[in-house]
Amino acid sequence: MVTDAEIARINELAHKKKTIGLTEEERIEQAHLREKFLEDFRARFRQQLDNIEVVDPDDPRLAEQKRKNKNH
Repeated sequence: MVTDAEIARINELAHKKKTIGLTEEERIEQAHLREKFLEDFRARFRQQLDNIEVVDPDDPRLAEQKRKNKNH
């Protein structure tokens, strides 16, 4: 997981790149931090997608569940 300090460093390097430019070491650090951020983002996004459940409103099992919930 990307820490707040790492995100702050990503932003700091991005600002520095726009203003005065980065050294080779800073470019490597930026690339590493960016890849770590993207890996974390992809993992969290994949987890969200895995938790999505598509429900067909015409599925008879859904109608049965609704009837059971109304009776309770």
